[in-house]
Amino acid sequence: MAPSLIGLLPFGLVCGVGAQSAGASPAEALGMSALIFSGAAQILACQLMAAKAPLAVTIVTCFVIGLRFLMYSAAMAPHMKPLPERWRHAVAFLLTDQAFAAAIRRFRDSGDTRNGASYALGTGVLLWATWQVSCTIGYWVGNVIPAAWSLEFVVPLCFLALLVPALEDGPTRIAALAAGIAVVTLDSLPMRLSLICAGLVGIVAGLIAESRRGAP
Repeated sequence: MAPSLIGLLPFGLVCGVGAQSAGASPAEALGMSALIFSGAAQILACQLMAAKAPLAVTIVTCFVIGLRFLMYSAAMAPHMKPLPERWRHAVAFLLTDQAFAAAIRRFRDSGDTRNGASYALGTGVLLWATWQVSCTIGYWVGNVIPAAWSLEFVVPLCFLALLVPALEDGPTRIAALAAGIAVVTLDSLPMRLSLICAGLVGIVAGLIAESRRGAP
């Protein structure tokens, strides 16, 4: 998980700075990072808080940003179904983009439900703890880091480090390519809906490619 942890540090710094700029207290900033546990949602929540937006607008915006986790959950559900409910709840709370990318590969490679779930849980706890530390550091000292360093650029690079090893076959590569093209094309959609739409486009493209590969 080293690439993911490296990416979390600058991302957390940015979120910590955003919380401080929005006027959140240390306790509020830590509570937000601990409960929301989503960089994109936290940044948008901070921006809306700073703009004095209604609470309902902030909640709905964070909800829309988190819709991509429905797709992650659907992919993991068959692997998690045999587990006790408390396991499923714990892993669901700790589910992130990085945790999903690592856990779904573990499930498929090991073929062992408990092994994959233990790995997903451990990955989630590690990411969550690192996120709290990085957000806290960002809240207190993030403003001293020059903006010209553009630390947030590390985040997409680390996502790529997780994505590339998962592109193991043709349908997967086609799905990734279709989703990539779609998210750029649909970037003008409000509330980051381009992410959700691009994910759906990628799923459809991957299914079509898979069906054609299996056709006689």
